[in-house]
Amino acid sequence: MRYSNLFGKTNKNAPHDADSANAKYLVQAGFVNQLAAGIYTYLPLGYRVLTKIQQIVREEMNAIGGQEVYMPALHPREPWEATGRWDEIDVMFHLKGHSDKDYALGSTHEEIITPIVKQFAHSYKDFPIFVYQIQDKFRNEARAKSGLLRGREFSMKDLYSFHLSEENRAEFYEKVADAYRKVFKRCGIKAIYTEASGGTFGDASHEFQTPTESGEDIIFYCESCDYAWNKEVSQVKDGDLCPKCEGIVKEMKAIEVGNIFPLGTKFSEAVGFTMQDENGTEQAVIMGSYGIGPSRVMGAIVEVSHDERGMIWPKTVAPYHVHLVTVNTKDETRQQRIVDEAESLHDDLTQAGVEVLWDDRGNKSPGEKFADADLIGIPLRIVISEKTLAEDSIEWKERYEKDAKLVKLIDAKEEIQSYVNEPYETTSH
Repeated sequence: MRYSNLFGKTNKNAPHDADSANAKYLVQAGFVNQLAAGIYTYLPLGYRVLTKIQQIVREEMNAIGGQEVYMPALHPREPWEATGRWDEIDVMFHLKGHSDKDYALGSTHEEIITPIVKQFAHSYKDFPIFVYQIQDKFRNEARAKSGLLRGREFSMKDLYSFHLSEENRAEFYEKVADAYRKVFKRCGIKAIYTEASGGTFGDASHEFQTPTESGEDIIFYCESCDYAWNKEVSQVKDGDLCPKCEGIVKEMKAIEVGNIFPLGTKFSEAVGFTMQDENGTEQAVIMGSYGIGPSRVMGAIVEVSHDERGMIWPKTVAPYHVHLVTVNTKDETRQQRIVDEAESLHDDLTQAGVEVLWDDRGNKSPGEKFADADLIGIPLRIVISEKTLAEDSIEWKERYEKDAKLVKLIDAKEEIQSYVNEPYETTSH
C-alpha cells in the first residue's frame, strides 16, 4: 500500500479532549475517527488492526470447539421480559419501532442465544454446545471515556456454553481460560487471571486484567503464582502474603480485557430449557458466558505499548509488518533509482505475503516521514535513500529500538521475511 493512496492520514495535533494514550494516538495517527463520545469509525489502518485481533480470537475459539454464529443486534422486548432484565440493565439502549413496539440494542446476548439452542438441541447427545459470535455491542454508558476502552458501541466476542453437568461446565471453563491466555499472548499483552465478583449470577467469575498505570481497575496480584483478585472481592491488600502460595501481593492498576462467567441455570430456566441426561433425569441446562472485547484489546495494546512519539504495535496485530520510507533527492537519476529499488522491494515483499506500507510522498521531508512512522508504530521501518544506496543497502530500524543498521539490498527481502515470520515475544520491548 502506498501511503499517498491511503484513506486516512496522520494529524500533527492530538485531539483536545483525549483522556488516554489510545484516545490520543489512534485518532492522531489516522486509525479511527470519532463520531461522538464512545462512537468511532475504524479507518483502514485501525480496521486492519481490529480484524487481526478478531481473527486471533476466532482461531482460538474454534480450537476449543466453538462454532461461530451471528445474532441480531436489534432485539424485541419479549426475550428480555422472559428473564426479567428489560428494566434491570441500566446501560441498555431502548427504542420504539412501528406500532409503538419496544426494541433494544444488544448489550449482551444470553436472552437471544438460549432460545435458539433450545430450538436445535433435541438430545443429551447434542451436549455440550459451544457457540460464539463477534459482533458490535451497544451500552448507554453514562460517561464514555478513554477512547476504545469504554465505548457506547464496541466490538465483542461472546461465547456461550451449554452443559448437562456442573463438572462438564467447570472443565470447559478452564479450557476457555487457557484459550484466553493464548489470545492475549498472541496479541502481545500480559493478561492476569483475576478472581472477580459473580455479579448478578452469584458464583465467582474471573477477569483477565492487563497491568497499566492508565487502568481503571485495581487488582491485587501475586507474581509468584500469577494470580490476582479484583479489589471488589479481594481479602488481601498490598504487601500481604498470597493465600495460594505465600508470595507477596502487590496492588496495581489494570484494564479488564476479558471475562468468564458461570451462568448456572438462570437463563435456561427462564425459557424452560430442560433436557434429559443419559440417565433419563430431566434438568435445566447449565450455561457459561465468556467475553473478549477486540476493540477494547486494541485500546489496551496502545495503553501498554507506546512512547512519547506514538504507538508500538506487536507484529501479530500491526496494520502492516513493514513501514517503507523513501527519502527523496533532487538528483533525478539517483531519485529514479530510489523509487525503482523501493518499488521492487515493495512488490517482492507483497508477493511473498509481507504487508508493506510505503511512504512514497514526494512533498514531505524525511523528518516528517520518520515522525509519522513513529506515530503509526509499525514494528519495522525500512529506509531507502541516496545515502543507503551508496552502500547498496537499506536502513533497518525496529520501532522499539533506538539505533538503526544497514542491511544489504541483496539480503533485504530474505531478512525482512525472516523477521516477520519469527515468533513475537511480548517482552521484546
